[in-house]
Amino acid sequence: MTQRAKTGITGLDEMLNGGFLPGSAVLVEGAPGTGKTTLGIQFLYNGATLYDEPGLLISFEEFPYALYRDAESHGWDLHKLEDENKLRVIFTSPQVFLSSLQSPVSPLNRTILEWDVRRIVLDSVTHFTRLTRNPKELRDIYTMVINGLKREGITSVLTSEGKTLGLRASEQSRLAFVVDAILLMRYVEIESAMQRAMIVLKMRGSEHAKEIRCFEIRQGGIFITDKFEGREGLLTGSPRRIMMDAGVR
Repeated sequence: MTQRAKTGITGLDEMLNGGFLPGSAVLVEGAPGTGKTTLGIQFLYNGATLYDEPGLLISFEEFPYALYRDAESHGWDLHKLEDENKLRVIFTSPQVFLSSLQSPVSPLNRTILEWDVRRIVLDSVTHFTRLTRNPKELRDIYTMVINGLKREGITSVLTSEGKTLGLRASEQSRLAFVVDAILLMRYVEIESAMQRAMIVLKMRGSEHAKEIRCFEIRQGGIFITDKFEGREGLLTGSPRRIMMDAGVR
């Protein structure tokens, strides 16, 4: 079996048949507040502390102090990992990131080589849409970013905001075409209470769980728990109970 890039997130590696394929590009997509950034930081923290895989967190929207604070609330000391050259948090713009990725002598590429970076999180790729309105150019940008990271054998997590399957159907289809895996995180209303749901929509080159699972965010990060049983229409935002006894819905 191929060695996997394990997330170390309770329940997620099981859904991924052992973890992400190494060197793959993973789109983590969901509405604001569903836990995309938390998943990304947890992936990097566990990589550095459990699997000896240094990582980079590239933020296009949150200042580093906010990321350190949020990580601290889960018991993750990012400052300590930075001091040990196991993690670096970089706040930048999409334009600067693209230029750095293309330049072999940029500080970004020097860090990747010198630290032997194995994991990267881009939070979020939504901001690349500010660079162009041309669909072909946007797809070329996505391809350039993903190929640049794959060239170094890095497993990358790209967060993206959206309500269901993308910011816009056209944009999501362009991004979905070039990534290797897609995780969807979203809110669902069950019995007048909001819950969080996760599903693996795509995982190129690997089997994966097909069911929708519930997850919680608490001290220590994300914990994936049970399957949603006896419900349908979860991804539409209007879940319905399956009436097994009457045979009707």
